[in-house]
Amino acid sequence: MTPAFHASLPDGAAAPRLFRGVHRLLRLGMLALGAAAGALLAPAAQAQLTVQISGVGASQYPVAVANFESADQQGKAVADIIRADLGRTGLFKLIDTGDTPLSESAMIGFAAWKTRGADSLAVGSVQRAADGRTDVRYRLVDTVKEAQMDGVAFSTSPAEMRRTAHQIADRIYEKLTGDRGVFATRIAYVLKRGDIYELQIADADGQNAQTALRSREPIISPAWSPDGSRLAYVSFESRKPVVYVHTIATGQRIPVANFKGNNSAPAWAPDGSRLAVVLTRDGLSQIYLLNADGSGLRRLTQSPGIDTEPTFTPDGRAILFTSDRGGSPQIYRLNLDTNQVERVTFKGNYNISPKLSPDGKTLLYVTRRTGYQIASLDLATGNEFLLTNGGRDESPSFAPNGKMILYATAQGGRGVLAAVSSDGRVTQTLSVLSGDVREPTWGPFLNN
Repeated sequence: MTPAFHASLPDGAAAPRLFRGVHRLLRLGMLALGAAAGALLAPAAQAQLTVQISGVGASQYPVAVANFESADQQGKAVADIIRADLGRTGLFKLIDTGDTPLSESAMIGFAAWKTRGADSLAVGSVQRAADGRTDVRYRLVDTVKEAQMDGVAFSTSPAEMRRTAHQIADRIYEKLTGDRGVFATRIAYVLKRGDIYELQIADADGQNAQTALRSREPIISPAWSPDGSRLAYVSFESRKPVVYVHTIATGQRIPVANFKGNNSAPAWAPDGSRLAVVLTRDGLSQIYLLNADGSGLRRLTQSPGIDTEPTFTPDGRAILFTSDRGGSPQIYRLNLDTNQVERVTFKGNYNISPKLSPDGKTLLYVTRRTGYQIASLDLATGNEFLLTNGGRDESPSFAPNGKMILYATAQGGRGVLAAVSSDGRVTQTLSVLSGDVREPTWGPFLNN
């Protein structure tokens, strides 16, 4: 018997969502044929994700973030965002600063802050400039060494205030941990409300959600381009699964894989010039390579089974993918230089949905043990670690610094997003008030 592959389905089916012996798009295709056709215009979404956090890191950094000085509530709002960003990681012990604001030019009483337990202190100001823009200034000091650690000034528009606050939180995170922060990055996911599917893009904290595409047909498998300017995804709006590339800034999108049969599972090459996709044009699901404009199609795998869910290694020289060629779904590695294929996962009889860490050293996948769990595999040592407790966990995605993992799960009979630290110590649940949230993917670092 051909093994079952685990996948999200757009009909709210009870867990586990399974189908026998075929790629999930076959069932999705039948569902799409019964739905009303046509993509809808996509205004900004109103629903925001809420976050619940549990657990703390192995060590915590005591830090105080004072309200920024301002003529209105913007200074407090900026500080609140920074505190919330740091607090979600579980890596920081936030010291109460009270309501009194402190500007970046304030004289710091280092001894008093050390007595409060703060090893570092962030202060700043928010001022409206004559040209209508806003000046945001920030300073981070080490209260133990009595020295400045960081300081920067931003000129921003009112619409970009949240992003500026996230950027400051990123700087604090990096100064205190040595790792680059991801608060100013974005996530994408699919939200299903009633019979409407929405491809949404939000800040990493789940706020400021915008709808990139709204449709009465299923939308699945969103994937960020390496520069964060485009999303590839599968849409059924033409009554069959087609892979599109969507430019976020302009809303322009083009079909890049619209061949006979199913077109699915897009994955970007690290240079953003090519996509790996899964097609059934020649029979069973196999992996193909094409240019980002849809040209230059080339078949990569040749197997009698199902090959699906490709993901590139960071150097672009290999692809990891799911295949049942050995009798059960497992993760394999295809060397693009030699066309050699080797099996990667061996523990358990059901491992799917591979995703690599940004440094290429750790592999994430969904494994079926106690329910469906997210597993982490150290590729050098072969050590496996189960990051989640099981149930209906799926679609794992690394943060661009490799420290957090976003995934989809189910609570209270509906889909929600969740996140777990790479060591499994800190967990977050991100849920929306109405609808099923699924198919998450964490975007890359942005350069501006």
